Amino acid sequence: MSGPAAARAWALEAVRREWLPLCRDARDTLAARKAAALPVTLGCLCLALAFQLWQDSGPGGHAMVHRLGGISAGLPWWEALARTPLSLFVPAADLPLWGALVQVLVLFGLAEATVGSAPTLAVAYLGTLAGTWYARLGIALGPGFPVLGLPADTAAIHDTGPSAAVVALVAYVAWCYRAWLTCVLVVLAMAAEYALMPNLAAREHLAAVGLVLVLCALRVLRPPRGLRPAPRPRAAPG
Repeated sequence: MSGPAAARAWALEAVRREWLPLCRDARDTLAARKAAALPVTLGCLCLALAFQLWQDSGPGGHAMVHRLGGISAGLPWWEALARTPLSLFVPAADLPLWGALVQVLVLFGLAEATVGSAPTLAVAYLGTLAGTWYARLGIALGPGFPVLGLPADTAAIHDTGPSAAVVALVAYVAWCYRAWLTCVLVVLAMAAEYALMPNLAAREHLAAVGLVLVLCALRVLRPPRGLRPAPRPRAAPG
């Protein structure tokens, strides 16, 4: 088998080995419990839609939405911390509503159906928190600091939406299922995003993935009981 063909076959087998057990577990959970398996996902969908409609209702609605969940690094830390849980549902400036809803439905739903509601909610919050607080760290370090530093005017950028939570959940589910190739691809994708668009969002995505993987490696975030990890490949008969 030629080199490219062997690499393609290896990649296909790795995807099958990593994602088939995940999809099977999600299918079995949804078949058994249906919508009752996704309370966090459905709640997040409703909140994201409600915040979008509220924001579009007029200047008063827009102001109230951003007063409840609008975050920027220029806010006092206690106010940013209080707003962080709702910031996930406030529309992001560069993400259309349908994109946010698809992210939440597919990736929150897949995580909740496989690792459970409580871990999904906790990891989503940690991912959002990591992005939010990275911005403060970057500004404190200053633009002269390699990679991590940010200019002071970053403090005025509105920082909302589900993206950091989504990439954190993808990394966590991949870790739980021992999907190491997927873990590597997630990190590479976030690094490529940063290389192509080194904006605040790209840096926050890296921060969210990095924090979750570090906590997993330290065994702070443990896979829930009963999770069926991806099976190890069988040794070829010899």
